[in-house]
Amino acid sequence: MEEISFFDSRNVSVSSARFIVSGQTYAMSGVTSVKTGRKDPSRMGPIILVLIGVCAMLAGTMEPVLVGLVLVGLGVYWFTQQKPELSVVLNSASGEAQALTSTDADFINGVITALNNAIVHRG
Repeated sequence: MEEISFFDSRNVSVSSARFIVSGQTYAMSGVTSVKTGRKDPSRMGPIILVLIGVCAMLAGTMEPVLVGLVLVGLGVYWFTQQKPELSVVLNSASGEAQALTSTDADFINGVITALNNAIVHRG
């Protein structure tokens, strides 16, 4: 049976026979299912920065208010720039393995779709 390629990008390759990522090869014959894992970033840093900024603004004079506004702005920016870390989790008879992580949701979804297509193709 000829090996069919389903995905090849950023040093990640999915074919009907293999899943290759970061120099490690997983045999598709042993993969029973795949899923997306998600790890949300800690929001404590930005929240603390905003709270410090608000406290500085409540001090009342002009300089602490400006410093407070800058700190609040930085905290909000930091908060909005944090992205969850997504991962490709492979299930096999020997258990689960986290094979790939990224903050790029489209990339992870593309890999998951390719892995599912490889599993379906295998039959």
